[in-house]
Amino acid sequence: MIRHILLIAFVSDITSDNLKRIREGFLGIPAVVDGVSGVEWGVNDSPENKNAGFTHSVLMTFLDESALHRYLRHPEHQKLKEIFRPFTRDIIVFDYPVNA
Repeated sequence: MIRHILLIAFVSDITSDNLKRIREGFLGIPAVVDGVSGVEWGVNDSPENKNAGFTHSVLMTFLDESALHRYLRHPEHQKLKEIFRPFTRDIIVFDYPVNA
């Protein structure tokens, strides 16, 4: 199993409609990309003030590394990036294998 974490800082003038469209795009990925077993969307609410400007997260779980690579090449991922990138000020992408 592979975890794929995105920490996202959106541009300051992103609208709630655009955030909703991006959120729905991510949450819909398991229905269209084989091997994606789950997607979570989160908004930072930590009281520690250590988020360095990153306000949102996406946690994706892939069955294996080949599923991650399938997602990265998938046309639905490409469409999602077209929606997502214009509103992204900064992003961190972090992948790791889950050891049972």
